[in-house]
Amino acid sequence: MTRASVALSIVAALVGGFALSQEGAGAAGAPGDKGHVAHALQGTGPTALSGVGTRDLKAWEAARLSNDRLRSEHKLVIRRVAPQGSAAAQGSAAAKPAAVRRGAGSAVPAVARPQAATASSTALVLYDTTGPYGYLGELYAMAVANLAGHFGTVTAKPVSSYTAGMVDQYTSTVYIGSTYYGGSVPDAVPAAFYQDALATAHPVTWIGDNIWGMANAVGVDAFKQHYGWDPTNSYFAPGGSVGNITRVSYKGQQLTRTIPAGYDGGVLHPALVSGPGYPLVTQLAQATDANSGATSPWAIRSGNLTYVGEVPFAYVSEQDRVIVFEDLLFDGLAPATAERHRAFVRLEDISPKSSPNDLRQAADYLYGQKIPYGINVIPVYTDPKGTYNNGVPETVTLAQAPQVVSALQYMLAHGAVLMDHGFTHQYSNVNNPYSGVTGDDFEFFRAHVDASNNVVYDGPPAEDSAVWAQSRITSALAGFTAAGLPKPTLWTTPHYAASATDYRVLGQNFSARLERSLYFAGTLSGAPVDAGRYIGQFFPYAVKDVYGTTVLPEDLGNYEPQPYNNHPARLPADLIAAAKANLAVRDGVASFFYHPYYGTAALQQTVDGIRALGYTFVAPADLNQ
Repeated sequence: MTRASVALSIVAALVGGFALSQEGAGAAGAPGDKGHVAHALQGTGPTALSGVGTRDLKAWEAARLSNDRLRSEHKLVIRRVAPQGSAAAQGSAAAKPAAVRRGAGSAVPAVARPQAATASSTALVLYDTTGPYGYLGELYAMAVANLAGHFGTVTAKPVSSYTAGMVDQYTSTVYIGSTYYGGSVPDAVPAAFYQDALATAHPVTWIGDNIWGMANAVGVDAFKQHYGWDPTNSYFAPGGSVGNITRVSYKGQQLTRTIPAGYDGGVLHPALVSGPGYPLVTQLAQATDANSGATSPWAIRSGNLTYVGEVPFAYVSEQDRVIVFEDLLFDGLAPATAERHRAFVRLEDISPKSSPNDLRQAADYLYGQKIPYGINVIPVYTDPKGTYNNGVPETVTLAQAPQVVSALQYMLAHGAVLMDHGFTHQYSNVNNPYSGVTGDDFEFFRAHVDASNNVVYDGPPAEDSAVWAQSRITSALAGFTAAGLPKPTLWTTPHYAASATDYRVLGQNFSARLERSLYFAGTLSGAPVDAGRYIGQFFPYAVKDVYGTTVLPEDLGNYEPQPYNNHPARLPADLIAAAKANLAVRDGVASFFYHPYYGTAALQQTVDGIRALGYTFVAPADLNQ
């Protein structure tokens, strides 16, 4: 992956931003490539979102905080979708309007789960769909469903489609409250869910908004007696301000919470109650305000209910508080999971123009350290405009680069696993967004650099289709065969960006993708896929995602000594710090990538630092176990 930097965030579609690590080096292996930036997508901020998300983010947060203020003043009028006691209020899908009933649910295939997970683990993911920003609910639901796909089977439904007793049919339920009901947006949560969440013995995780709706539905006193806190007296902006919460502590790790000014929707401050008859509330994670130093619970648990005080997929980075949620899922879906910390490294952007000497040096170092690793190979190098060849167009295949092939065979004999990294890792003969050269540009997505030096995703190419994607994959695999190399079974998408159609085609050709990915609105609901509304995500463990494909983790990013596109340099210390933060995930993987043309000194520093934290390096095949 090379130069693009539109971070994919776990909110890419609108609220957030899991930064997409955008692998890449200028012209992978081309002469002079060490002068080019390897562009790994990483940061936070509006550039991490789709264009629609960037435009909507402030308005969405402002609407939420306006409702929160009105609720604190006891002025928020909350109407229900249907009167209490009616069939619709009880969650009868048949009684709901068609607009609510659409996309009632989507089953997500099971993942080959880790040994500690229960074979029967099932997750129900419920999400909001109403209001002017209702599409966010589906995006967040995909993020939760993908993570839950690590443990077993997942079913995702709009919360409006919930029917009585459903929570008892699943190992654990997660509800993402992303629509703050009130005013012109009536409460679409069926009364049956409010009641069942209280009554069930199965774990329920509630994220963000509308927990006060449950308290009002079951009775505030009953809620307090059952859970030991009062959501109706808990607010995102107590005293009129969300404060400046920049850190969340969890299991000894200090995790970041970095949100640009004006985009912060706050963290709910739960009003805990104490005294005879009230249960003890466990404070799972603590939020700290950088201005005042004040702390408050970020996530709490009492009885069967775990509450997370905000949607944790907004503005996510490699050391972010989303790590808390990624670990908390074990409690509901695989509580017996033992502590285990593994690491993985892959060598990136290897092409027919790569230096055989660089490849052999990296192989010798990793093999000497008894570290298995992946090698991401691009079978065809092309410079259609002669950008790095004095204006003369140049194309080189692996079969035309016998010394590179020999180095690859040497690597395969010394601990490497071959992975396909696209066909040409560029698109046509245009800047996409940089030069049109292999390794620099996107292959399955269009992008440009704006006037503020941000990489902006423009969407799939006009010719994008299953046939088009398959043709590029077929050509790539033929390139490996022609060079006498084995067929790769693993894939990494150039610059981590493709369409929903492309991802499904990839799943038909490879056993797994090792990457960060984009997830598009419409994928769960069955509505037409909206290429302009998506969320990006990376994982701390293997998952079966909503496309039905196994995705292996890459959660640390890459070494990049130069800043690019408003992202700072990323040094070994940054990768090691991210690995340390991910120790909070009880069975997590610290996975990063590295460009061989940087030599081995920084690679050694990174490996030594990650090992010192207690991680064990493993092969890619081990990541799905």
